[in-house]
Amino acid sequence: MALDDRILVALGRVAKAPIPTDRETSLFDTGVIDSFDLVDFVADLEKEFKVKVPDNDLHPSKFESLAKISAYLNTHGAS
Repeated sequence: MALDDRILVALGRVAKAPIPTDRETSLFDTGVIDSFDLVDFVADLEKEFKVKVPDNDLHPSKFESLAKISAYLNTHGAS
């Protein structure tokens, strides 16, 4: 399964609104997740992709959109 597809599966577990099809659209501005959901979502990403997200990276700006999440995971050795 492609990286984006795996992210979408994880995102679907916490999404409060339909997930936008545009990879650049803000997940926060569209109500898909909020800052409280971010912690659970990132924990799920850590398990799914076998990465560790440091506490100082746990900020909405790093996980704002599908494109940013994908880029973050790619630079942190997601498997």
